[in-house]
Amino acid sequence: MAEGSNQNTAQSAFGRFFDKVGRTSISGLEEVGRHGVMLVESLYWLIAGPRMSQPVRLGSVIAEMMEIGVRAIGIIGIMAAAIGAMLAIQGIYTLKVFGAEGHVVLGVAFSMVREFAPLITGILVAGRSGSALSARLGTMKINQELDALEVMGINPVRFLVVPSLIASLVMVPVLTFMSMALGLYAAALYVRATLGMTMAAFFDQTINVLSLDDLMHGLGKAAIFGVLIALIGVLNGFLVKGGAEGVGKATTRSVVQCISAIVVTDMLFALVATF
Repeated sequence: MAEGSNQNTAQSAFGRFFDKVGRTSISGLEEVGRHGVMLVESLYWLIAGPRMSQPVRLGSVIAEMMEIGVRAIGIIGIMAAAIGAMLAIQGIYTLKVFGAEGHVVLGVAFSMVREFAPLITGILVAGRSGSALSARLGTMKINQELDALEVMGINPVRFLVVPSLIASLVMVPVLTFMSMALGLYAAALYVRATLGMTMAAFFDQTINVLSLDDLMHGLGKAAIFGVLIALIGVLNGFLVKGGAEGVGKATTRSVVQCISAIVVTDMLFALVATF
């Protein structure tokens, strides 16, 4: 009897485990579908809105660009410079083993342009602007402002989502380009102080080793990161439940999902680039 009871308990535990896995998988697929629907609806209003006399307001787009891009220049610039200097420090330290410190420019240029600049920019924008989007839309939902927009005949996606999506799509690559420039400049300063290499020689080597494909690789990833940040941020805001506590949970969830999506996308880009 005891043996049969143990078997039933084990079967019950396995059943609960696979039930949880199945429910989690279905929930994840549903969320991916919601993001796809949100993207398609945003594109619809962007294209068809002017024909329906409901265009996306340029003022809203510019305001979102200011919030997502211009006001983030300071923190992103500081972090980009720190990352660039760190790459130079670690590169010189590693290459000293082989007596090849002069080749540090190669590693810094590729790492900064292809990987670190878009990655650090995406993560910072996700933490700063993705969470803000979720909190703002979640608060509007709790206060029934989204319902009020629909009653007035204003589509919330056209009015709130599309400006954020356009602003993020434009400003994240712009910030990434700035990160590339500042990171390389900080690395050049350290290399000059350590190895005596002139700034002109550093950037001459950088231009020689990098190609347009490398630049487009980094900026292309940044554009995708921008779309992911906007979609995840607004969708978590739209799905808020439970008052102020729900807003807090949605904000945290948005940041976690944005950073996870950015890292996974970056890995897929690196994998595809190897073929």
